Amino acid sequence: MKLADLEVLVVGNPPPGWGGRYFFFVKVSTACGVVGYGEVYAAAVGPAAMETVVRDVFERHMAGESPENTELMFRRAYSSGFTQRPDPTVMGAFSGLEMACWDILGKAHGRPVHAFLGGLMNERLRSYTYLYPLPGHDLTAFWTSPEMAAECAAEMVRLGFTAVKFDPAGPYTLRGGHQPAMGDIELSVEFFRAVRGAVGRRADILFGTHGQFTTSGAIRLGRRIEEFDPLWFEEPVPPDNPDEFAKVAAGLRIPIATGERLSTKAEFAAVLKTGGASIVQPALGRSGGLLETKKIAAIAEVFNAQVAPHLYAGPVEWAANIQLAACIPNLLMVETIQTGGDFHRRLIGGTIVWEDGYIRTPTAPGLGIEFDEDLARAHPWEGTRLHLEMQEAPCDYSGANAFAGGAPPMKD
Repeated sequence: MKLADLEVLVVGNPPPGWGGRYFFFVKVSTACGVVGYGEVYAAAVGPAAMETVVRDVFERHMAGESPENTELMFRRAYSSGFTQRPDPTVMGAFSGLEMACWDILGKAHGRPVHAFLGGLMNERLRSYTYLYPLPGHDLTAFWTSPEMAAECAAEMVRLGFTAVKFDPAGPYTLRGGHQPAMGDIELSVEFFRAVRGAVGRRADILFGTHGQFTTSGAIRLGRRIEEFDPLWFEEPVPPDNPDEFAKVAAGLRIPIATGERLSTKAEFAAVLKTGGASIVQPALGRSGGLLETKKIAAIAEVFNAQVAPHLYAGPVEWAANIQLAACIPNLLMVETIQTGGDFHRRLIGGTIVWEDGYIRTPTAPGLGIEFDEDLARAHPWEGTRLHLEMQEAPCDYSGANAFAGGAPPMKD
């Protein structure tokens, strides 16, 4: 069984667009006709350029190889160009392709992917979601409305979620860490007060900030929200300095989580070694693939840290996250977009079962999905913007700052 063919499917995500502007899927076929699917999350270049990167990684490091040899292919990609260091674009490409290899192996042997990575550890997986607007909510006003957030949180808990996440603390700015505006600090406190009032003790609250703050700014904000006992403070400072994570962790009584923008065990080990995080959040379409992320989970286990796979992408990465979560002993929970997302679910044939706040570990072969190629091809992405983007304008200290949930605009 040898890897032979590759097809790339860049799929536009219809409004409201939770999960990003588009999903980047790969279809890999063997010479004997077994097909596997994967998803690339890293998108630091445009879709057309990323397709070229994916094809180069496949043709240079994987074509003609057995899908079983994921370790060898990882080392080829990781070392490509005399680098031997994490390259998020190359590792993103490889992650999606490696995911497809495991899907092929599972289908060829009639077994779910987790059976090859240590076997079944968790039959049921705790799930959490961001708070997204409910029907009737204003899509613009929602992101700065504690009242709407509380209404959404109450509804998510009614559905069965035992953890919800929000991010009211301002913009994603490419200018590096900043001090939070006082308005952003107080709005965060108002969100916590409203959401905690709505859910009580029925759910954990997760606080996202996506690396926006200076170290001192993160500690200032963190101390204001400690009274609400959040389960985690996510990526309080930019992801490229693990020593600063450790300073934030030392200055607060809130667990620190990070990882959606990290790649390979090298970067995760660095932040764990400093004590900068007690919860790691690898995104399987960026972190280096399933086998590499299993190693990341093992390193986290050594540091008594837990794993909460990240998801702001499409349903194939979700399926890969679930396979990883099924076989690790230090799982905390997995991210889900609402209860799976309507378009997301249709892309994989409605195969993943979400119920009462938990996901049933799939038993079907491979990733456990039935990818709908016709639906994917009916929604091509033809824009040029990136899956997610940061703003150039700095934090506004006299007006309002808002983060629109990563939602793409209706038009490219």
